Amino acid sequence: MNFLEFAVWGAYLVCMGNYLGAAGMGAEIKWFYAIQGIVSIFMPTLLGIVGDKWVQPQRLLGICHLLAGAFMICLFSVGASAHAAGTLPNKAVFITLYTLSVAFYMPTLALSNTAAFTILKDNGLDTVKDFPPIRVFGTVGFIATMWFVNCAFLDADGNFGFTLDKNAFKFQYTHYQFLVSGVLSIVLCLYCFTLPQCKLIKKEAASLVDTLGLSAFKLFKTKKMAMFFIFSMLLGMSLQVTNGYATPFLTHFKAVEGLTDTFAANNGTMLVSLSQIAEACCILLIPFFLKRYGIKVVMLIAMFAWVFRFGFFGLGQPDMPGVMLFVLSCLVYGVAFDFFNVSGAMFVDNECDPKVKSSAQGLFMLMTNGLGASIGTLAAGAIIDKYCEWKNFMVDGEMGSYLVDRVNDGWAISWYIFAGFALVVAVSFWVLFKYKHDPKAMGEIKH
Repeated sequence: MNFLEFAVWGAYLVCMGNYLGAAGMGAEIKWFYAIQGIVSIFMPTLLGIVGDKWVQPQRLLGICHLLAGAFMICLFSVGASAHAAGTLPNKAVFITLYTLSVAFYMPTLALSNTAAFTILKDNGLDTVKDFPPIRVFGTVGFIATMWFVNCAFLDADGNFGFTLDKNAFKFQYTHYQFLVSGVLSIVLCLYCFTLPQCKLIKKEAASLVDTLGLSAFKLFKTKKMAMFFIFSMLLGMSLQVTNGYATPFLTHFKAVEGLTDTFAANNGTMLVSLSQIAEACCILLIPFFLKRYGIKVVMLIAMFAWVFRFGFFGLGQPDMPGVMLFVLSCLVYGVAFDFFNVSGAMFVDNECDPKVKSSAQGLFMLMTNGLGASIGTLAAGAIIDKYCEWKNFMVDGEMGSYLVDRVNDGWAISWYIFAGFALVVAVSFWVLFKYKHDPKAMGEIKH
C-alpha cells in the first residue's frame, strides 16, 4: 500500500514543473503546487470524518484513488491531444482536471496512515517501532517512479525505451508522467479492497460538532498541541518549495554556457531522487530519535535540516565540485522531511483519542500540506518570479523554455531567502514550544 501510495505521487510531483514550462504554464507552477495545499485545507478533514464514521478507511482510500487516477488519465489525454495538434493545452481544462485529481489524492496521505496504524494496532504491534520500516516502501515507490519518468522515453516512431540521453523525449518533460500516475492510482484502488478491515468504532449519539468531525479542533485547547500545529503549518511552508522548483532550477543550467551537458542539468529528476533515497534511510532512524529525544528535538532537527536543504541549493553548481552541494542538499532532505512528516503523524496518533484519529490526521494534513504548503508555495513563487523569469533558448537544435536568473544570482538569492525563513522558524520553535518528553509514553496504545 505504501509503495503504490507514493509511487502515484512520485510520477509527477518533482518533474511537473519541467512539463508546465514547456506547455506554456511556467508562470502558473506556484499555483499547481498551491492547489495541492488548498484542497488539503478541507478535503483530508472531510474525508477523515467519513473514515471515522461511515466508510472503513482502507475502502475510502481505494475510492479516492479511483477518482484521482481517472482525472489524472484525463489530464494526460488533454496533454496528448495538444501535443498531437502542435498546440498548447487549454489552461482552464488542464488546471480543472488537475485540481479534481489532487483533491481526491491529497486525503489519501492521511487515510493511508490511518489504515496502517489501525491494522498494526489490531495485530498488537507498536506503531513507533513497526510503522517506519513499512513507510520506507512508500519512499521506495516514490523513487521508482521518479527514475522511471526520468529515463523512460518515446522516439519519433512511438517506440518505448529507457535512456539518459539528454536529447530523448523523456517522460520527465512530457504529459506521459500523468499517465504513469493515473495508471498506478487505479492499481492501488484495486489493491485497497484486498487490505484487512479497519473496523469503525461504534459511537453514541453525538453533538453537531462531533458529527461534523470538528472534535479534532479541540486539540487546540491544549497549549502543547496548539503550538505543535502552528509550527507544523510554518514548517509546512517549506514542503513544496523544492518539489515545485528544484527540477526547473537544475534544468535551467541547460541554458547556461558551459553547463549544458552536465548530468545535473539533464537529469534533474534523477538527481533529486537522492532526496527520497535519503528519506528511505532516515525513516529507520525515527523510532530511536523519537523515543529517546522526543518530538521537540526531532522537529528541531527537521527544521535545521531545511536550512541546509535550501542553503546548499543556493551555493551549488551542476559541475564538479559544486554538484556535491546539490548532493548534500538531497541527503539532508531525508531528515528534513521524515523527522517532520512521519514523526508528526505518529505524534498526533499517540496524543489523540481513538475516536478522532482520522480527523486528527486530517487536521495535521490541513496545517502542513494545506495552509502551510499553500502559503509557502505562493510566497516562494512570488520570490522566484521576482528574481527569475521564463525564457526560450535554443539548446542542441531544440527550443526549450527555462526559468533563468532575472537579476544576477537570482536563483541563489531565492534559495538563501528560503533558508533564512527556515532558520527563523527553527529558533522560534526552540524557544516557544514547551514539551517534556516521556520515553515510555511514545508508542503506547491509548484507550
